[in-house]
Amino acid sequence: MSHGKILRWSLIAIVAGLLASPSRSAVQTVAGRASAARAITSSLLGGATTTALADTGSLAAVGDDRNASLASGGVPPWLTAEVLDALTISWGDQVVSQASTFNPRVSVGGVVVSADFVMSRASAALGQPGDAFSIIDNLSIAGVPVAVTGAPNQTIALPVGRVIVNEQTVSGAGTVAVNALHAIVPGVADVIIASSTAGIQ
Repeated sequence: MSHGKILRWSLIAIVAGLLASPSRSAVQTVAGRASAARAITSSLLGGATTTALADTGSLAAVGDDRNASLASGGVPPWLTAEVLDALTISWGDQVVSQASTFNPRVSVGGVVVSADFVMSRASAALGQPGDAFSIIDNLSIAGVPVAVTGAPNQTIALPVGRVIVNEQTVSGAGTVAVNALHAIVPGVADVIIASSTAGIQ
């Protein structure tokens, strides 16, 4: 199945869930956000700048939905990417967030990290553990193909940093977050590709 079909069916499934989900009388607290790419870069003067591409912002309440997209974007000289999409949506008993991009290229610490397609998805339902996963096609680091295991927090060391694949965290409140790719060179740059967060209480 092509990635276009995967994205289309993911969106259909999200909307179908919204329409079919029963309403809840109790007030719920939701957390949801997605961004196709984000870079935190440090300057010689000690300051840090955060740049987000195709970022939905945070959900405001139950029933809120947000999306963002770009045909292409970048944070020179650290990042370039194409067809950037992000979506987060909530209803009475569930939150789903999803982010994706084609052909991301990250350059950190003199090392190039690239892939053909990257996607992350996080979901949370009332009374259930959150769920998250990533899809990464043809990952390459410094020109060397990398086998993606699918396990959370697969880490590859760089000469002056590291790359974390399918990085996942769960907060004490049960909010799940997943970064499909996270390249870090301490004190220089912190670049995330396809970040999704979902939580509900």
